[in-house]
Amino acid sequence: HVQLVESGGGSVEPGGSLRLSCVISNNVYKGYLMAWFRQAPGKEREGVAAICGSGYTDYAGSVAGRFTVSKDNAKNALYLQMNNLRPEDTAMYYCAAARIGFPSLARYLFGYWGQGTQVTVS
Repeated sequence: HVQLVESGGGSVEPGGSLRLSCVISNNVYKGYLMAWFRQAPGKEREGVAAICGSGYTDYAGSVAGRFTVSKDNAKNALYLQMNNLRPEDTAMYYCAAARIGFPSLARYLFGYWGQGTQVTVS
């Protein structure tokens, strides 16, 4: 049974920072592509940042230079450090996993999803 559990969301003022965490079932962690997606009300879910098993990363243009994705293999954890947050970053953020060995933000590749954590910037 695959589980991804996010935490760390909350409310912050523009310019502030938040760090999201995602704890992942051990059986899907090693070698998998891990990513953060987000979905704002009335909008489609979009890829934010991804990191593959070898450590290569991919970012959406809207967050490049402000967000950093990382993982801790010892803790089976995925992180998203978000700095200089903007109101347009407000969304539900989801952790996702895919049986892929290269970095990608293509949503159709991801078969495992967490329940999401809310981020509000205002």
